[in-house]
Amino acid sequence: MTTPVLAIENLRKSFGKDVVLQDISIDVPVHTATVFIGASGSGKSTLLRCINLLDGIDDGVIKLDGIEISDPRVNSDEVRRKLGMVFQSFNLFPHMSVIENITLAPIRVQGLSREQAREQAKELLIRFGLSDKADQYPDRLSGGQQQRVAIIRSLALKPRLLLLDEVTSALDPVLVNEVLSTVRDLKHEGMTMVIATHEMGFAKQVADEVCFLHQGRIVEYGPPSRVLENPTDPRTQDFLKRVHEAGRL
Repeated sequence: MTTPVLAIENLRKSFGKDVVLQDISIDVPVHTATVFIGASGSGKSTLLRCINLLDGIDDGVIKLDGIEISDPRVNSDEVRRKLGMVFQSFNLFPHMSVIENITLAPIRVQGLSREQAREQAKELLIRFGLSDKADQYPDRLSGGQQQRVAIIRSLALKPRLLLLDEVTSALDPVLVNEVLSTVRDLKHEGMTMVIATHEMGFAKQVADEVCFLHQGRIVEYGPPSRVLENPTDPRTQDFLKRVHEAGRL
């Protein structure tokens, strides 16, 4: 069998006495999208931070392409070169133009020349319909445009795995779809992704597998057609009922 891009085995994470993640085990095959859903505080963002080695884990194993990356002796900076992460807050540098934000890491991390990095950035901006924003500063962009630039900035490093943490939660509803459309395009192009979201319709469209997190545990997982439309666990059923009542399904 093909080695999954990401494999997590029995992951446990706590902050003090507060256990945030417990017994998390998943495989993410290449060219697939695994989507995590769950209430606020269920552990979705912490899990993505653990995968990106921003938070250490207490127990378990995280592997990238079959190589353990959760070993404390691993160079986390080297690992992060293979991972792209987009946060709910855009985290763009306000004093840099769009193209400078995108080219910073390829120049400093990958050693690309300024000309190479700018050419690559221009191609990405054209691809995602933002070529006319290259020389603008983040505060001149809409929230949706800023988030799309943040996604492009992650793609500039050509990551093996893209992590998306509630990328629409800071946006006005009218701006949400332009960001989700960008992620759908990445899905069609075969990008391997792990996504945390509260947008159930979006999860249904892009997920190969949906995992429902409840109090730090995966209590139900499977294809979106089953988990989102015919869940078997009462906790999933209750969550989706509340989401439906809130108008997010």
